[in-house]
Amino acid sequence: MIRLAIDGMGGDYAPEPMVKGTLMALEKFDNIEITLFGDETKMAPYLKQHPRLHVVHTPHYLPMGEKDPIHQYRTNKEHSMFMAMQHVKEGKADAIVSAGPTQALVVGGHFIIRKMPQMKRVAIAPIIPSIDGKGRILLDSGANVDFKPEHLLDFAIYASIMAGKVMKHKDPKVALINIGTEDSKGREFDKETFALLKASPDINFYGNIEPKEILTTDADVLLSDGFTANIVMKTMEGTAKGMGALLKREIKSSFFATIGALFMRGALKRYKKSLDASEIGGALLMGFQNVVIKAQGASKEYGFFNGIRQAKEMVEANVITLVKETLEKKEETKE
Repeated sequence: MIRLAIDGMGGDYAPEPMVKGTLMALEKFDNIEITLFGDETKMAPYLKQHPRLHVVHTPHYLPMGEKDPIHQYRTNKEHSMFMAMQHVKEGKADAIVSAGPTQALVVGGHFIIRKMPQMKRVAIAPIIPSIDGKGRILLDSGANVDFKPEHLLDFAIYASIMAGKVMKHKDPKVALINIGTEDSKGREFDKETFALLKASPDINFYGNIEPKEILTTDADVLLSDGFTANIVMKTMEGTAKGMGALLKREIKSSFFATIGALFMRGALKRYKKSLDASEIGGALLMGFQNVVIKAQGASKEYGFFNGIRQAKEMVEANVITLVKETLEKKEETKE
C-alpha cells in the first residue's frame, strides 16, 4: 500500500479542492492510503468517510502569501503542511502533496524531510505540455538561481530516471536551454555545463535547444538554471493564456467565425486541454529524501487529484532509490 500525506489547507481555494481531489484519488486508486492534515471544521462539508482515509486535525495553516516560512516553521510546527511533512519524515507516509506556498514547502523539505546526501541542491521540476502530448520535464523552475554545472548534471540524472520510469519515455534525452544550438553558445556557465553533460555516461545528452523549441523538441528533459527556466515557464503560461484570449476574441468577431467555432468545438476543447496545467498536476521538488509534490496554488479538484497521482507514480516507480544508487555510482566512478 502506498501511503500519502496530504496538506488539506494549502492552496488558493483550500480546503474544498484538496478534500475532493483526495476522495477522487481514493476512488480511482485502490493501492493508496491517505492521511489528510487540516482544519476538520473547515474540511467537514466536503469530507466523506473512507476506509483508506485518515484525518488529522490542526487549526493552523500557512497563507499563500506567507513571506517568512522559516519563522513560521520555528514558531509553529502545527501548520498543516509541516505536520504532513513530519508524517513523511517519521516513516508513516511515502510522499507529501501540497498546494501551499512554494517557499514554505522548500523550507519544510530542508528542515523536516532533508536533502538526500547525494544531491547538493534542490530543484523545482514541473512537467510542461508538449506537441506530442507526452509532456516534458523543465528544471530548475525557480528553487535556485546560483548553480554549478555539476548540480545541473545531478538534476539531469534524476529527471532522466523520472522521465523513463514514471513518464515511460524510452531512453530519455536531456537538452540544455540556451540562446543557440551550437556548442559554443551561451555564458561560460552554459559552456561548462554543456561539456559536462556531453561527457556523462549517465544521461542521453541531446545538446542545446533554443526556447522557441520548448513545445516541439524531441528532448524529454529541458535543463537550465532557476532564473532562466522560471522565465521560460512563466512565458509559456502567459503565452498560452494570451493565445486563448486572442482565440476567443476572433471567434466572437463575426457571425461566421462563431458558426465555425461550433463545428470545431471538439478540436478547440482538445486544444485547451493540451495546454491545461491541471492535466499534469504539479511539480516535483527534486532532491529531498522523499517525494514532495507541489500542486498548483490555484488547483481545482481535478488538478489536485493529478498531483496525488504524480506522487503515487513516483513512489510506485521507486525513483528516489534509483536516483540515490545512480548518483552513488557516479561518485564512485569519479574517485
